[in-house]
Amino acid sequence: MQSRYLGRSGFSVSTLGLGLMGMSDFYGSRDRDEALRTILLAMDSGITFFDTADVYGMGENEKLLGEALRERKRDSLLLATKCGIVRDPNTGKFIGVNGKPDYIRKSCEASLKRLGTDIIDLFYLHRVDPETPIEDSAGTLGELVREGKIRAIGLSEASPTDIRKAHKVHPVTALQSEYSLFTRDVEIEVLGTTRELGIGFVPFSPFSRGILTGKVPDAASLDPSDVRKEYPRFQPENYALNAERISQFKEIADRNGITPVQLALSWLLAQGPDIVPIPGTSKRTHLAEILDTVNHPVPFIEFVRLGELFQKGSVKGERYPEDRMKTAYRPAVQESTPH
Repeated sequence: MQSRYLGRSGFSVSTLGLGLMGMSDFYGSRDRDEALRTILLAMDSGITFFDTADVYGMGENEKLLGEALRERKRDSLLLATKCGIVRDPNTGKFIGVNGKPDYIRKSCEASLKRLGTDIIDLFYLHRVDPETPIEDSAGTLGELVREGKIRAIGLSEASPTDIRKAHKVHPVTALQSEYSLFTRDVEIEVLGTTRELGIGFVPFSPFSRGILTGKVPDAASLDPSDVRKEYPRFQPENYALNAERISQFKEIADRNGITPVQLALSWLLAQGPDIVPIPGTSKRTHLAEILDTVNHPVPFIEFVRLGELFQKGSVKGERYPEDRMKTAYRPAVQESTPH
């Protein structure tokens, strides 16, 4: 697989990374053995960039990646994990964010132990803590770099203002935020900021949690343990309003001889050489489909049509429930919905 750099940091990673979140949590039933085999296949297939977080499976996701690392060489891989989102240890419910220096330090030590490694390549602040100056959080992450516990720092779902403040304290290597044809908010200001500062951009949820694949039903049909049952875009009324757009998207994929998954990733990769998506899957068959994306070039005119089909503001429903949107990035200036 070809590689890309995370901004001007000098960190080279595979063009596509792998997001591990769904292997341990959130999207219904799970198969740990299949998930482990999927990670190992990804490593053997040229993926070098693996993304996890301490809240995925309440630490179990990091342990899963750590187990895979014991079976493969660590040298060529870039491990990314995150801290800052807090969940109730008994119920798993999201209860807030914490970017305080002591919390970041404790989280780093716990992640190192679960991953079974002595250094984390890229350590993100998962969400900006509104009660803690971002300069304090970034300062602590910078100290961890100097102490040799992490190699680089990242932010997730941060605003342009917070990105700039953090970058002044310590260079930010990567920003991770949701970005897909369904979610284009970062194009308004965020991408301009990361490109100006030389920060790599890592999109998560490139398929908008499965909606773009055309295979994920609305909330009423999802498994009771699936968090998407509460997400606005999966509610029947919004899902129905977006259905025609999804159908047209599939038609474009079909006429180019590729799957919706591959079209969604191709569009993202075409947005710039600083873009390194981290699609998620827990199955080897789906991973093979993702890996095959790079073997099917898409004519540029199709990307133009996709941009027109998914204009910013045209998709119905927020990406998270309102309580979760409070700590996620939302542009200060919303573009109006096209008529």
